Amino acid sequence: MKGGVKDWPLRLFLALALPSVLLAVWWFASDDSTDVYWPPLRTILTAFPDVWTGDRLREDVLPSVLRLSAGYACAAAAGVGLGTLIGSHRRVRAVCEPALEFVRAVPPPVLVPVIMLFAGIGDTMKIAVIAAGCVWPILLNTVEGVRSLDAVMSETARSYGITGVARLRHLVLPAAGPQIFAGLRQALSIGIILMVISEMFAADNGLGFTIVQFQRGFAIADMWTGILLLGLLGFALSVLFHTVERRVLGWYHGLRDATRRSS
Repeated sequence: MKGGVKDWPLRLFLALALPSVLLAVWWFASDDSTDVYWPPLRTILTAFPDVWTGDRLREDVLPSVLRLSAGYACAAAAGVGLGTLIGSHRRVRAVCEPALEFVRAVPPPVLVPVIMLFAGIGDTMKIAVIAAGCVWPILLNTVEGVRSLDAVMSETARSYGITGVARLRHLVLPAAGPQIFAGLRQALSIGIILMVISEMFAADNGLGFTIVQFQRGFAIADMWTGILLLGLLGFALSVLFHTVERRVLGWYHGLRDATRRSS
């Protein structure tokens, strides 16, 4: 714990070093730009507060975040639930794996027109698109995590009569936790991409819709502010996810840090 407290300035420096360098390169590379499609970074930063006012954040950013949260939550529940079921039973896995591999190979953006036919063009369609794309990394990583359950731990739990929900709660899910969170981390980036794509189809608000409107209206600097905002949103969600992961998997990270120090 003390080591982690002492290391936080270094970790903060390492986290901010590359973004700072990239912004500096962007600033100086675009400083003399007269290309309408590649405005100077200072122009984009100047336009940012004027574009993303409180009203626009409430009308466009908040609905996008709510759709992302709903789709991501549905994918997490379905992926962990089905992944645990498939990973725990060999016969179920043998039956489902060919179909899962086939469906997983279909790019999620291709499903947007199909989902629109059944779910319409409202929020239900956008949430379904996000969930349909996010579920696969969660499901497959959960299956692998459950399959890799330590045989000794499993036999020990059986010998002590730990079965059913107790076994699932105290053995299976904790043991598969690192793999599950790896899938959740992959799904988060996919969800952000699908959030934007789904809002480009028959939408009237949202980040994707607004960025497309800026592009169609030839407001190029405003369009770039939307892209910057998407990057900031992704970074904020990544930090939030990392915080939750460190809390839920504290035992795992503590064990890994102890192993590194001992080696």
